[in-house]
Amino acid sequence: MAHIDVTEIQYFLSDGTQLLGGVTFKVSAGSKTALIGPNGTGKTTLIKIISGDLKADEGAINRSGSMGIMRQFVGQVRDESTVKDLLLSTAAPELAAAAAKVSACEAKMLVSDDEKVHMRYAEAIIAWGDAGGYELETTWDKVCMAALGIPFDKAEERLARTLSGGEQKRLVLEALFEGNDDLLLLDEPDNYLDVPGKRWLEAMMARSPKTVLFISHDRELLNNAATRIVTLEPGHGGATAWIHGGSFGSYVEARKERNERFEELRKRWDEEHSKLKELVIMYKTKAAFRSDMANRYHAAQTRLDRFLEAGPPQAIPLEQNVQMRLKGGRTAKRAIVAEKLGLTGLMKPFSNEIWFGDRVGVLGSNGSGKSHFLRLLAAGGTDPEREHLPVSDVELAEVPHEGTVKLGARIRPGYFAQTHTRPDLFGRTLLEILHRGDEHRSGMAREAASGALDGYGLAGQAEQKFESLSGGQQARFQILLLQLSGATLLLLDEPTDNLDLHSGEALERAIDSFEGTVLAVTHDRWFARSFDRFLVFGSDGKVYESDTPVWDEKRVERDR
Repeated sequence: MAHIDVTEIQYFLSDGTQLLGGVTFKVSAGSKTALIGPNGTGKTTLIKIISGDLKADEGAINRSGSMGIMRQFVGQVRDESTVKDLLLSTAAPELAAAAAKVSACEAKMLVSDDEKVHMRYAEAIIAWGDAGGYELETTWDKVCMAALGIPFDKAEERLARTLSGGEQKRLVLEALFEGNDDLLLLDEPDNYLDVPGKRWLEAMMARSPKTVLFISHDRELLNNAATRIVTLEPGHGGATAWIHGGSFGSYVEARKERNERFEELRKRWDEEHSKLKELVIMYKTKAAFRSDMANRYHAAQTRLDRFLEAGPPQAIPLEQNVQMRLKGGRTAKRAIVAEKLGLTGLMKPFSNEIWFGDRVGVLGSNGSGKSHFLRLLAAGGTDPEREHLPVSDVELAEVPHEGTVKLGARIRPGYFAQTHTRPDLFGRTLLEILHRGDEHRSGMAREAASGALDGYGLAGQAEQKFESLSGGQQARFQILLLQLSGATLLLLDEPTDNLDLHSGEALERAIDSFEGTVLAVTHDRWFARSFDRFLVFGSDGKVYESDTPVWDEKRVERDR
């Protein structure tokens, strides 16, 4: 059985900022330990240190057992890598190296008939088999059938970017849990998964004997899957760790009681400190006129010195002050009217009306067309007027469709991209983006821009480029841009995927006070409770409405 010991890990960023300030915790054999904390506190950095991808500045990592890793990029693969490449990212280094040699030899054989090239290819094939490659392909066949519904030999050359984010996640998770590794490090494994996928993950973790350390912001998953919770608590000297030895169901109350206890201890310490200083001052004053007071003065000073040397109790953790203020504005009563709208190759035609002020959850399994529907709305519908053009320069792929969907008067769609793919923001710092503005929003003075960033917990990242931010920080900045843009229709594609718990709650409050209409694609069961209508994209290709969330729709059956 595998375990992890994390001891006094310290890590400094390139600008000298201390990110981790002595993180210590243990992951016991067989446990399912969640690593949580505000965005930007170093969760992914810590996972990289444990995996060996990064080196800590101080401290030590001790672990036992072989290790499998799901890195944060899974679900966002948009390059030329294949399904086989994605599966190889979960394999042992020696297997990955053997596969790379086979691929290199195959590439040379395409342009050369040299006998030596063929010999090297034969040797590479033998090495792949000796390393256990063919046994692994048997496992991958099972994995591909479970995740994609097709065997490995039909899936291996398929480009990973043709899979949905949820399919990429499920594929890698299936491979890791089916594999031989005793220890799994999973960086946000639930992102992009639909609810059946999350339930599968919860059940898999419950029955697997593997030791799992995972990062997640999904409150329902944390409640159902985690047996222990490690919180990275931000502090002036970098983040430290607090361990809660239970599930998320008891976490919130336990953390509240802990912080109240720290507050009381600090109050008592401050009171005692004040008394000792007053005592020293009093005896010092008296000793200036009476020699018999000198010993008492020195004793009081020694007592104060020892008190200060022992130091104050542990500081109350810094709380993020995220205050999202989505404004909106009045629009036509009929915000969205769909008439016999069908998404080509995805969903059958349907008709529906969405009214001003509605909060609509868009539900269904991965690949059912939910994101396509939001993108069509974000582009202004089927025949957009100028006033219906999106309030950002986000790139929107064309959505083949039939029928019509039209937006009402004064509707200005604001789109939150699930994958945070925003080439229009790349290469620029947050201050620069806000200062320059664009055709959709006015530029801001430096002081005003800094204030806006501070309201979203991003003041410390003002001089960072957008692409260097963590996933949660990128999500918060996208929401800030929606706030500044004047959007009256919010189209949110999985907005809580990368938001920490505090930011997710702030978004729920902002949506509640938003004057306008909101459609959100979500697989977040906790978040969905705040919506009052639901459009469900069914496994039979039909779209229907429900008053309550529907989470049991299966994968849409299509040729693959």
